[in-house]
Amino acid sequence: MIGFLVALAIASPAPDREAARFDRCGAGSRVTCVVDGDTFWYRGAKIRVADINTPEVGRPGCPREAALGQAATVRLTQLLNAGPFTLAPWTRERDRYGRLLRTVTRDGASLGAVLVREGLAETWQGRRGSWC
Repeated sequence: MIGFLVALAIASPAPDREAARFDRCGAGSRVTCVVDGDTFWYRGAKIRVADINTPEVGRPGCPREAALGQAATVRLTQLLNAGPFTLAPWTRERDRYGRLLRTVTRDGASLGAVLVREGLAETWQGRRGSWC
């Protein structure tokens, strides 16, 4: 029985400790808000969800990309607001724009993977894909 409990403790992810109320970023200061489907501000830090890429909302290439980008933004907001999460380091600390690169998980599962399964993101390939 003790061996089972030790194995269970080792296999269980650490408790998710990050939490906040997220809204869509507006024109004012950005402290805790969602920019788009793969970028958000959390406690004053700009974070890029490192394991995915989502359609652009700022300069979409076509109406389909614009619609998917809006849907991804709404969904990321919902996922972040659904409960505590963990920000895990990526292979690099920051991207070329200075954003922190992190995977976002809940109960050990990637929130980015949720967006991929729902068709609102693609797994990060090192470059942006086409949504048009």
